[in-house]
Amino acid sequence: MEHRVQKLLSNYGFCSRRKAEELIQEGKVKVNDKTITIGDKASETDKITVDGKLINPQRKIYLLFNKPLNCVTALKDEKYQTVMDYVKIKERVFPVGRLDYNTSGMLLLTNDGDFANNVTHPSKEIKKTYLVRITEPISNQQIEEIEKGVIIDGRKTVAKINPIEQTLLEITIHEGRNRIVRRIFEKFDLHVISLERIRIGKLSLGNVKQGKFRKLTKKDLDKVFG
Repeated sequence: MEHRVQKLLSNYGFCSRRKAEELIQEGKVKVNDKTITIGDKASETDKITVDGKLINPQRKIYLLFNKPLNCVTALKDEKYQTVMDYVKIKERVFPVGRLDYNTSGMLLLTNDGDFANNVTHPSKEIKKTYLVRITEPISNQQIEEIEKGVIIDGRKTVAKINPIEQTLLEITIHEGRNRIVRRIFEKFDLHVISLERIRIGKLSLGNVKQGKFRKLTKKDLDKVFG
């Protein structure tokens, strides 16, 4: 089966689709020794090179990382420590989605572009659950309003709230907009003190310590979409 070359390069773990498109536009990508353009397709049996380097499919890798505070979800950053400073493996992987600088917890990393897209695409509605500590007690009425839907930037955002204490709760949401959890509570003048992602789908963070990671099994992957 043929796929767009940028998709294959992403699936092979070589680079992101966006970066692959840049390389193609720069004329650095060839299929079977022929320079290609955006939109051209290839199969996994074709010879793909970037700057003359042969690109081969890599074995698929899936990691669960417990992101600490004060690091950014990026491959490189000139100012801040990144999640890749913690994940030291020989294969190239990239973060699936992102967590803010001041948010900790569960972050998946992979070299499988299709998997990453399925986890992050809004149409898949993969649920993410966070443990949230807020400044003031939340009321039952505020919980009801959040669960009915809050308008943020002209779009309704619906979340499920599970109170643990008056100022500690779980919130489950399938959106991934920037600072979306914090912005939900800000609507009610409830400011977030701490935010930790503890679950994606039915896959929990478990006992992975901050700054550490583990490989995911097929059973784990099924839980993400379960």
